[in-house]
Amino acid sequence: MAKVLMKGNEAMALAAIKAGCEAFYGYPITPQNELPEYLSKHMALHGRAFVQSESEVSAINMVYGAAGAGARVMTSSSSPGIALKQEGISYMAGAELPGVIINKNPGIENNRLGVNLRYQNAFSPGWLLQGSWQGRVYWKEDYEYEAGDSKVNAEYRVNELYLQRSFDDHSVKFGRQTVVWGETIGNSVLDVINHTEFRDFSIIDIEDARLNQWMLVWDIFQEQSSWSSFINLYPEFNPVPRFGGPFYFQSPFEFGDYKRSGDVLLEAGTQWRKSYEASDIAFMAAYLHENQLRYELPSSGFGEAIPVKNDFLLVGFSANRAVGNLLLNLDVAFSHGILIDNSSLLTNGSTNVPVNLKRDQIGISFGFEYGITSVQNISLGIQAKKMLDERDGLRPEKELLKEGVYGSWLLRFSNRVSNDDIALSATMQGDLDGNSILASLSADMTINDHWKVGAQFVGINANKPSQLVFFDDDLRIGVTITYSF
Repeated sequence: MAKVLMKGNEAMALAAIKAGCEAFYGYPITPQNELPEYLSKHMALHGRAFVQSESEVSAINMVYGAAGAGARVMTSSSSPGIALKQEGISYMAGAELPGVIINKNPGIENNRLGVNLRYQNAFSPGWLLQGSWQGRVYWKEDYEYEAGDSKVNAEYRVNELYLQRSFDDHSVKFGRQTVVWGETIGNSVLDVINHTEFRDFSIIDIEDARLNQWMLVWDIFQEQSSWSSFINLYPEFNPVPRFGGPFYFQSPFEFGDYKRSGDVLLEAGTQWRKSYEASDIAFMAAYLHENQLRYELPSSGFGEAIPVKNDFLLVGFSANRAVGNLLLNLDVAFSHGILIDNSSLLTNGSTNVPVNLKRDQIGISFGFEYGITSVQNISLGIQAKKMLDERDGLRPEKELLKEGVYGSWLLRFSNRVSNDDIALSATMQGDLDGNSILASLSADMTINDHWKVGAQFVGINANKPSQLVFFDDDLRIGVTITYSF
């Protein structure tokens, strides 16, 4: 027999046919799509059944039924899809029914070329124009490519674009920009103004995951204090994860972005900051919309879920204190009118999930930054939140809601060597429950005034109920090349 060059997915599909597989039931998900594509063409040639189900849950139940009827049956998916099939797999195991289940673990998730352009021009005394733009091209095996309709997908967007006018004691800035509150490294409980996007999950820091919004910012400077106020003219929300992406969640419901339909949304806030000899304190208040949308599920049990926005009031306090080479940080936030997170209720089989239950929330984040030497630094940040009276008004069957204190931590060590031309960093972060931990190593080297190269290695270990369970034992590698002119 002549040798045949085949992809791994196609080889598994052919092996299943040769082994006598009589039926295949599955749902497309990267990176196993080539397997059902092959079977969709060849199963019929052998008089066998191929069915693309409407979801992973449907697929495993079809396998359950076919196995009960005595058929040689198979399904395939990747780790997130396998997680959705767990209930059906348990039923098959309990009934002692045979079936072949292929879990095609992800290989390359990102196969892309990105270009970031940044422009800054102080074109006149007191005036500053600054902008940054991002362009990306996606090739096969990238989840953005898989979600698109063409062989090469591309996108272009404006990340930052604002005009600033500075005077002697105040400045006004208008355009796409970020407003960051809080002192704690990593994820302060006060850092809730700008929405975030995790399409490049774990490869970028939370600071780089912030998305700019159209704002008007007015700063007033006094001798030892300052006022900073903002108006968000067009509040935006965390984007819905793309198909095949790290946080994409397959369900019988369709989750879409918020459709404004002429709604006028507005956010506003102010912060007063006072500096002392070795410390700073700040008080802030704001009227905001939660960055993360909630969803009202249709009573029919399928179809489009309706995005639900929520406004709330934030009152906060932050402070830092320098003691020698040690900088202590503290952030406190009180939020009035936070919606109870109902995402965990989606698994209880009920579509009557409340989305209008509002509670108050208290949050605290604290940590330190310590300069070991002039080029070595270690930092720690801890965040904790508690929903007040979160179970009041809930029906007894809603027992999946998280109680108590929840949050996260981050520990980072950085070092600069070779006359500051090489920057090294090691970071560990996880949740307070101990269900997940993420470790990363990064290195950036400045070659000359124009060129810089960098690399990052990320390892993930996670268990249920952490959202990172789909990335358990993942190893992620990122490379960047920067040219400045």
